[in-house]
Amino acid sequence: MRASIPTTFYLLLLLYTITTTTVATPPRSAKQTATAESPSSPSASTLDPHQLRALQFLHIPTTQDPCTTSTCDNATPFRHLLSLRLTDCPMEHRLSTTTLSTLSTLTSITFFNCHIPIIHFPSSLTTNLHSFTSINSLQRLTGVFLSHFHNLNHLYISGDPIKASGIHIITSNMKSLKTITLYNTHLTGYLPKDWNPKLIHIDFSKNKLKGSIPTSLTLLKNLNVLNFSSNNLIGVLPNSLGALTSLKILSLSSNSLSGPIPGSISSISGLVHLDLGSNQFNGVIPEFISEMKELKYLNLENNKFHGVLPFNASFIKKLDVFKINGNFDLCYKHSISLEELHLGIARCDKHGMPILPPPAMNTPSSSWVDVGGGGDENGGDDDVVEKNNQVHVNRGPNKVVLGVAIALSAMVFIIIFLVLLFIC
Repeated sequence: MRASIPTTFYLLLLLYTITTTTVATPPRSAKQTATAESPSSPSASTLDPHQLRALQFLHIPTTQDPCTTSTCDNATPFRHLLSLRLTDCPMEHRLSTTTLSTLSTLTSITFFNCHIPIIHFPSSLTTNLHSFTSINSLQRLTGVFLSHFHNLNHLYISGDPIKASGIHIITSNMKSLKTITLYNTHLTGYLPKDWNPKLIHIDFSKNKLKGSIPTSLTLLKNLNVLNFSSNNLIGVLPNSLGALTSLKILSLSSNSLSGPIPGSISSISGLVHLDLGSNQFNGVIPEFISEMKELKYLNLENNKFHGVLPFNASFIKKLDVFKINGNFDLCYKHSISLEELHLGIARCDKHGMPILPPPAMNTPSSSWVDVGGGGDENGGDDDVVEKNNQVHVNRGPNKVVLGVAIALSAMVFIIIFLVLLFIC
């Protein structure tokens, strides 16, 4: 019996070892551990699972926690998206009301190069949104659709046509709006007469707006940017335009605005960018412009200004951009410095009138200048050659005619000589 005890002991020890080895979990590699415990996996995301599925429906990668690349709140146990950017959407990309309802916590949404049809936004989302951006994206936008975003602070639409009878339809209910850009959206109608006093940025450039600039616009004391360029605006600038003392950028180019530059603009001491080019402004250019110390961009080209240019060379060289050509009744007082700047306008005579360059009669080629650097599409170079030939003809008789005259004279002389010889 005593001899069997060690044998029994070893058998029990062997059985225990086998059992322990079979039941125990094998050790994992470092890579497996990182995969299981990594917060970048969907299961480890801090985002609300419903919103996570909504992002997957929108073909947005969720292998990484969306809250690491987008703005989220700090709710528990799950966080919620506050901002969303959809970029270069695939052709099969579609929005759905259900998906947008799930993302109703968003306060900012951006569409960039997403050519997708617009759908109805749930009221919970339109109420929460503070920023709405669409750049070359949403199709069939309307003023009524945009007007539902009552609480917007920032509205930016670029390259997306908007069907609306006027800007007032879009902005009338946006009581918190601070910045609005509606660029190249095919908008028609007139500028609004009622403006939100909180506005600091207005850009309605490259549209089809008509009418004049309302004086009510000058009540926006905090306005920094005003851009109405490339529209069909007419009339004169309001005399109260100088009330916009916070203005940094004023761009009204490529319209049909007329009249003089209001003297009140001298009150806008911080103006950096002044663009009045390609209009019908007239009168003399006010001297106070040269006293605007912050000015870096000045475009007055292609208007009807007259008189003497009131700027000296030091002021012009201080500017980053200066355009004055296309004002045919405008001239500058002669100085070596201004001559070197090639302003594109004529010099003044002693009476302050433009000195027109005398026509060059000696060299026909100097009377015909191709400002485009070559012939036009209708054969401009051929016209120059033809006119030069005409000038050459007017300078003396044709060589053929001269030859014939000499030959006839010689024949007459010979005949007379023969007759006289015969008589003798």
